[in-house]
Amino acid sequence: MNTTLEARQINTIRALAMDAVMRARSGHTGTAMALAPLAHVLFTRVLRYDAAAPEWPDRDRFILSAGHASMLVYAMAHLVGYGVTLDDIRYFRQLGSITPGHPEHGLTPGVEVTTGPLGQGFANAVGMALAERGLRSRLGADLVDHHTYVIVSDGDLMEGISHEAASLAGHQQLGRLIAVYDDNRITIDGETDLALSDDAARRFEAYGWHVADLGEAAEDIDALERALREAALVSDRPSMVIVRSHIGYPMPTAADTSAAHGAITDADEIAAAKRAMGMDPNATFVVDDDVAQAYAGAGTGGAAERRDWEARFAASGHDRAWLDALWSAGAVGGRLSELPAFEAGTQMATRVAANRVFDASLDSVPALISGGADLTGNTGTNVTAEVLTAANPAGRKLYFGVREHAMGAVANGMALHGGVLPVVGTFLVFSDYMRPAVRLAALSGAKTVFVWTHDSIGVGEDGPTHQPVEHIASLRAIPGLCVIRPADANETSQAWQIAVERDGPTALVLTRQNVPVLDGTDRDAQVARGAYVLIDTPAPAVILAGTGSEVQCCTAAAALLAADGIASSVVSMPSWDLFEAQEPEYRAAVFPGGVPVLGVEAASAMGWDRYANATVTMSRFGASAPGEDLMDHFGFTAPAIADAARALL
Repeated sequence: MNTTLEARQINTIRALAMDAVMRARSGHTGTAMALAPLAHVLFTRVLRYDAAAPEWPDRDRFILSAGHASMLVYAMAHLVGYGVTLDDIRYFRQLGSITPGHPEHGLTPGVEVTTGPLGQGFANAVGMALAERGLRSRLGADLVDHHTYVIVSDGDLMEGISHEAASLAGHQQLGRLIAVYDDNRITIDGETDLALSDDAARRFEAYGWHVADLGEAAEDIDALERALREAALVSDRPSMVIVRSHIGYPMPTAADTSAAHGAITDADEIAAAKRAMGMDPNATFVVDDDVAQAYAGAGTGGAAERRDWEARFAASGHDRAWLDALWSAGAVGGRLSELPAFEAGTQMATRVAANRVFDASLDSVPALISGGADLTGNTGTNVTAEVLTAANPAGRKLYFGVREHAMGAVANGMALHGGVLPVVGTFLVFSDYMRPAVRLAALSGAKTVFVWTHDSIGVGEDGPTHQPVEHIASLRAIPGLCVIRPADANETSQAWQIAVERDGPTALVLTRQNVPVLDGTDRDAQVARGAYVLIDTPAPAVILAGTGSEVQCCTAAAALLAADGIASSVVSMPSWDLFEAQEPEYRAAVFPGGVPVLGVEAASAMGWDRYANATVTMSRFGASAPGEDLMDHFGFTAPAIADAARALL
């Protein structure tokens, strides 16, 4: 057995993983054990960080895309001094702990992104590398000069998102992105050859990556360090380091089996593994003093570099308000003010209004980077800025190609890196292709702006495959995602202001077709309230409540009802979640008790029952026809809505 200090450090990582999983009777043991040498090399020899300042902007980024091996991160976070205690590790996977089953950004110090759904962390790493390169180009290497490291598993590389993200990274020639592929050849179902026969090295070479296949080097810490340092020197393309590891090593019977992919809770197996490592089989959660001291020294090793960086940052010639806005992904001075206002009575698609608003914000929101999934011009994300390419990394318009899922996850990585406010666009119906990334944006609080256009049957001739029906309701169901469907150009301007000034992800749901700029939607604070009375009528007999392009139908229907002597008010409801956050008195003023409400939205009725007594909504998929014909056919016209209101009364 190897009894050197570094060997004992590595074995301590393994023992902590076994002890935590054994106590929780739950968790993934094997990968954390197999990757202990790699984690040791990263945190003691390679990564540039200061554990006492986990938010230092110029730290190297480390992502465990194989999030099921979360104990690897928690063990290192404890050992190098991120503030994770042994008690935190004892309460692994327990209610209220900061050591959940998969790493969560914002919960555990040192965790850069929320991982678990495979492939997400890998794509996040691509976004972080893009952010680093762009900021280095804009600010200089004195302020931005770091690398992004990500550990990926067989499962990460099986997921389709990995293909999208790897292709984009290769095309962008993202040096300073180093992925380590843990080639342990085991999945939950069994050996990977049940479903996988890819040649990973040739695959990534075809994407334009630098590839180093280390073979059986998972226990060779010098070889691991050498490969990582060589990869970090590759500046013109991303790097993939392939390591053949043995899941569960050094367990006597579980190693190299699918059993090691789950919780190893057999006391004899754990005792035998500890004996093989020269440790007391009966001792649990033990960190020897010399091991603790060695790791503590590694955790503070970057403190001097951080202090030097802070001095350079303070002495930089950049305007401080501009720098603060850049790093916070906000507006210079803290609030957007110079945004376009649009004249009532004119016509404009809200996607077009969004494009004008984004363009107007390029100077005041220095972190803004905008782009789309081969729909940049169609979604309003085609800002008047230089294109972000390998040759021009400071560009602020990014073409993602037809890669919706990777686009969402890459954007999350850019947002969580800091210094970038990513605005990414596609059609609303294709939000389904990026939903896992959208969910993780909400879970991790990533400040990502999702622009989803062509938001209803108003898309027209493309037909039901491209006409969203259930999508708005499903997105409203995601906790922490602020969904805004503005009625016109001025509401769109307000919605963008909200997206810039709030934390967390925002969805802007926009029209393809022109809609009128409505009276009463000047740039005030109506959208921030979520819903407001657009047309206020004393003692209304009925309230017509709509969102997006259907608000215009409600205002026209109100005029028809008034001609019949029926008083009605119109409520615009751009954001249900913002409305729910208002005080009860305000909500009651918008929807006073005893007045029936008709909800109008060219989408599923799901959720409307909390506000409306009846709805004009979609109960089926759309059809292929001109958009105006479809709106007429499905009842989204002033006469049809007026008839529905009369029926309600």
